[in-house]
Amino acid sequence: MTQQPLIEIAHLSKSYRRGDQVIPVLSDITFDIATGEFLALIGPSGSGKSTLLNCIAGIDAVDAGTITIGGTDITTLSEGELAAWRSRHVGFVFQFYNLIPVLTALENVELPLLLTSLSARARQEHALAALTAVGLPDRTDHKPAQLSGGQQQRVAIARAIVTDPDIIVADEPTGDLDRHSAADIMALLRRLNQELNKTIVMVTHDHRAAEAAHLVRELDKGELRVAP
Repeated sequence: MTQQPLIEIAHLSKSYRRGDQVIPVLSDITFDIATGEFLALIGPSGSGKSTLLNCIAGIDAVDAGTITIGGTDITTLSEGELAAWRSRHVGFVFQFYNLIPVLTALENVELPLLLTSLSARARQEHALAALTAVGLPDRTDHKPAQLSGGQQQRVAIARAIVTDPDIIVADEPTGDLDRHSAADIMALLRRLNQELNKTIVMVTHDHRAAEAAHLVRELDKGELRVAP
């Protein structure tokens, strides 16, 4: 694993408004994430983990500070520029999979490719390759309701990697799974990290899942520290 920073976060602060009240969530956070790193963010509910993940992914705007990824300060991009940047550079994995119920596994994985110039045949080939990479080449025609939770999460991971993104952001990827399925998903994420050198930033409450990461950082009251 190279130590060249892919993600550089400097003096990041973020708050939300609730009526007239300003609620600080992240406070003056500065750290780097190396290319090929597997980082787990842990901490109590409300500590800002998902907010930090969303800022890195270009979903939430920041109040102050910069986030530079691959040389681009994403805090300076317009909404349209951010959407285009996300489609090229970020793959998303969610706790509840976010699969489209009426689409097959292959069609769900193909969705991000609809924004590209690939032909229909090329999109299907890429989607099948992604499903094969996560061990589901025989589930292409199955809809989400026909799959187990672990299989649905594998489809979601295939969708996240089908565009060959630089970064995979995973928000509680094992949170809706039994222990056996959770272990399988973490083994898959480790393999993507080790074999494909994918940089992974994961939020989790699961300390077993966090053990898969190279580095664990803890958020508490909006401040970041290396976990003990």
